[in-house]
This record gives sequence, C-alpha cells and structure tokens, in this order.
Amino acid sequence: MERILIIGSTGQIGSELAMHLRGIYGNDNVVAGYIPAAPPKGVLLESGPAEVVDITNPQQIADAVSKYKVDTIFNLAALLSAVAENKPQLAWKIGLGGLFNTLEVAREMNCAVFTPSSIGAFGYDTHKHNTPQDTIQRNNTMYCLTKVSGDLIIDYYFKRFGVDTRSVRFPGLISNVTPPGGGTTDYAVDIYYKAVQEGSFVCPIKAGTYMDMMYMPDALRGIVELMEADPSKLKHRNSFNVTSMSFEPEMIYASIKKRLPHFTMTYEVDDLRQAIAESWPNSLDDSCAREEWGWKPTYDLDAMTDDMIKVMTARFKK
Repeated sequence: MERILIIGSTGQIGSELAMHLRGIYGNDNVVAGYIPAAPPKGVLLESGPAEVVDITNPQQIADAVSKYKVDTIFNLAALLSAVAENKPQLAWKIGLGGLFNTLEVAREMNCAVFTPSSIGAFGYDTHKHNTPQDTIQRNNTMYCLTKVSGDLIIDYYFKRFGVDTRSVRFPGLISNVTPPGGGTTDYAVDIYYKAVQEGSFVCPIKAGTYMDMMYMPDALRGIVELMEADPSKLKHRNSFNVTSMSFEPEMIYASIKKRLPHFTMTYEVDDLRQAIAESWPNSLDDSCAREEWGWKPTYDLDAMTDDMIKVMTARFKK
C-alpha cells in the first residue's frame, strides 16, 4: 500500500483507521472519503486530503482514485445492524450496491480492496460455539444479508478478475474514540461511557447473551497486517474470522465494577437487538487468520476495561 482511499472515513472504523494509516503511510497518502452529511472535522480534516466520495456514486470513486493515484481502497461505508433493519433498502444500496461500485472501480483501475465483514454473516443455523471459518451462512436481517453477500462477491472478484480483495469478519468493535452508533454490539461501548459519565447503565441485551468482541486498537492493527500480508499465503479471500474475546453483559459489568465499585446496571431489553444478537455466534474460530497471516489479539476484557476507563475518565472528568 502506498496511496490509500478510505470510503466512509468519518464512521465507526474509518475515523480511527484514517489517522492510524496516516501515521504509518504519511498524511498526504491517505485520502479521507466522506459524504456531505458527515464531513471530516478536527485533526482528520486538518491532517491530510479529504474528498467527497459517495459509495453509491461510482464516478466519484473513480475520480478520487485517479486524482490521488490510489492503489488501495478501504470500503467502510455501511449502516449498522439495528439501523439497517429499519432502513433495509438503503442498507442494501450502500452495503451491496456500494461494494459492487468499489470492486468495479478496483477492477478497472487496478486497486486492492479491503472491506469489513461481520459475525452477522452467520445466522441461526450456524454452529454458535467456536464457529468455523467455512460453514453455513443463513441469516434473516438486511445487515447480515449484505455481509454474507459481500463475502461471496469479494471472493468472486478475486477469482474471476484477479482483484486483490481482502476482508475480515469483525466481531463487535469497542472504541474509546467513536461513540456508539446503533449496532447490536454497541451496548459494550455505551456501557463504558455511562459508567464514567453517569455511574449506571440500562442494558438492552439479556444477561447470558454471549457475543464476540474486539478492542479497536487490535482491529486497526489487524487490518494493516492483513493488507500487508504475503498474498501467496492467503488461502481465503471471502472474509477471515478474527476475534479477541467473548463475553455476556454480566461479565463486562463485573469487569467495570472492579474498577468503579459504585457502578450499577439494570436491564431493559431491546427486542430487535436481542433477536439479532441471538442469531450471531457466541464465539469464532480464527485459526485460519492466525495461520495464514499471523493474526493474534493483544487485549482481553480486563486489559480493555483498564484502558477504556482510563481514557474515558481523562476525557469526561476534567
């Protein structure tokens, strides 16, 4: 990678990935693509180039690639799970139509493509514990349908046209920078904000509901490691399972309470998010990622909690 375009640079992953990549490859070599409704601000805007790139507009993608001589496109545009279920037509247009536009530009202009998939690519019929890399993928929400379809189409573009496509199936991502934005796993982000700011949290997910999670620093490092990996060693293109930790609400509550003893949590279950959560795996088998490109997480639940509370406290308790 030398010249990079990030589509969706102001979103959950993109806002942090853009700065991470600029730190590695140079500010001028990472273009922050955005839509006018969500422009870059602050250091993201000031530190490097930014361009309006709507993923539903293939000409805008092509123009940005040509203007900045881009060799790698990061496609991060998507609606999160619960939001997508309320706007299924828009979720399909962005998630699948946008991915198709990106892949076509990459095919025509010789670019590599990274696009994130999700544990949502699996479903009720999938084995829920230590879910393997290659298994049945049948699901019933629009977010999940776009992800499993995306897994297949990136594999197709690699095999049919030789586009250097790479992807991971992310678990829930927990960030100390980006606030929760409507995802099923976002309760595990919101709980830290509420713990530090308010001292209490109303959990929308039932006790005992396990989901895989990952701290954002591990996710950012994993993306770079995959994109820099030797392509001859990659047996998979249609999204690697990656994971770091699996927990249910009582476990994250206990981890926080050890550090903030007065913190309390109650439950008010969101039926939509609960249904989505129950359709996802409890834990993933990421052995293929470990074997093919050396994936290895560095944060467990307690290490993440230490860092999240440290950062949140410094931010909100001034």
